[in-house]
Amino acid sequence: MAGTRGPLTYREAGVDIDAKDTLLAGIGSLVRTTFRDGVLNTGGEFGGLFRLTGYHDPVLVTSIDGVGTKTRIAGLLERWDVIGSDIVAHGANDVLCHGATPLFMVDYVAADLLDPGVVATIIEAITLACRRHGIALLGGETAEMPGIYKSLQVDVAGCTVGAVERDRLVTGRTIRPGDAIIGVASDGLHTNGYSLARAALLPGGGGGNVARRALARTPRGFTETLGEALLRPHRCYVRPVLDLLGSIDVRGIAHVTGGGIPGNLVRVLPEGCRASVDRARWSTPPLLAMIQRRGRIADGEMWRTFNMGLGLLLVVPRVDAGSAVALLQKAGERAWIVGEILGGSRGVDLV
Repeated sequence: MAGTRGPLTYREAGVDIDAKDTLLAGIGSLVRTTFRDGVLNTGGEFGGLFRLTGYHDPVLVTSIDGVGTKTRIAGLLERWDVIGSDIVAHGANDVLCHGATPLFMVDYVAADLLDPGVVATIIEAITLACRRHGIALLGGETAEMPGIYKSLQVDVAGCTVGAVERDRLVTGRTIRPGDAIIGVASDGLHTNGYSLARAALLPGGGGGNVARRALARTPRGFTETLGEALLRPHRCYVRPVLDLLGSIDVRGIAHVTGGGIPGNLVRVLPEGCRASVDRARWSTPPLLAMIQRRGRIADGEMWRTFNMGLGLLLVVPRVDAGSAVALLQKAGERAWIVGEILGGSRGVDLV
């Protein structure tokens, strides 16, 4: 009876503070390996501390996003390392769209009940990706919220901050008719469209042992299992594109995420400019073709949901397009001239 029960604790209500403190204490030294020049943190502060130096007239660029329901696939296959890498790449690419160098980020990991092993794997992967891309992990938050999240599901998000000289800011305002559009290849779905992909490919939308067996199979014509194809990491374009900005007049950059190519390319177009993208210039990846076939998904729905094989779009003067593609390819990227800017009402046409 309620009258005979002892005092209620936070742990009994579903949140274990002691377990969280033990987890965070164990990863502190790893997080500090990401620190770069400018970091003032020593550990335990309420906010991340960063002193911006080396800029004459800096503009800070920030972005926040999550990895969405890709975490459902990661959970089924116990591949949480991919999710940590993904959130770093996603945020870095977002600030790159304005020509900014990503400097630091903070992360957020939440669930109904946090599994210490899962959280540790995610944060370890975040730190490794931050070190690889030169980004400081200044802090983060883990949260247990029973009753908000479903059992055994995890939410992962991150906020990234970069900086760029004001006179080097990429905004799309200088895009003109006649400019060329360059597409840079993606590595799979990245971090968008997984709710539709799971509905198309996995029995019951992707839960339980039946879904695990489907993910373990290698589809005809594939060289990897379906699970491996779906968990390909979100590609980070920071290093090659920052190098490109040093020699090419890049007038607009679009990270192809939710909304697909039409929904993201239009964001960088000024009034009076209309983009024409030729779908024959590159091949749609087999995974996307299988999603469309099995889900009987209309073309329009595919193109506004998935990246369709291009993770980043760059707008450059036509005269520089060949050089830009060559430099990107030399840096290890697959890139093509995929379209052009025309005069007309602001929008994107797929031809």
